[in-house]
Amino acid sequence: MKKIVLTLGIIAGIIVSAMLFISFIGGTIDFESGKVVGYLTMIIALSTIFFGIKAYRDKHLNGAIKFGKAFKMGLYISLIASTMYVISWFVIINTSGKNFINDYHKYSVEQLKKTDLSEEEIELKIQEMKDFQELYKNPVVMAGVTYLEILPVGLIITLLSASILRRKKVSQ
Repeated sequence: MKKIVLTLGIIAGIIVSAMLFISFIGGTIDFESGKVVGYLTMIIALSTIFFGIKAYRDKHLNGAIKFGKAFKMGLYISLIASTMYVISWFVIINTSGKNFINDYHKYSVEQLKKTDLSEEEIELKIQEMKDFQELYKNPVVMAGVTYLEILPVGLIITLLSASILRRKKVSQ
């Protein structure tokens, strides 16, 4: 199980990390499509969870796996991939993505001004964003927020995969 978890966790981590780096190489970020591409990449990368559970069940457990064991495998794969994603984000934010937070703030302010919110509501939201920017400078907060981008996707795929692939004893 360890070999499958490590191998597929690293593969998933490489996929999501590579997409992060590719997104920042050009220097211009499209925030609209970036979210869609980012989450689609996470789903594709974390589909390794399904294949890992299935391979382990079929090759090592004679076609039977309990939900708990399947969930544990998926969780470990998710944690490995998520940790690689967080590390990649730290590398990017400290190298080519140094202006990301300011650029995202400008983009968010522009989007707010296009809404039907009152000036007071817009100013309140802008202040909340400024407060978050300050908070985001703390590496622990940054890591937590970054984990919250990818880990829930992995947990959803883990739950689905464990539910679909669980089998009690295989009848012979």
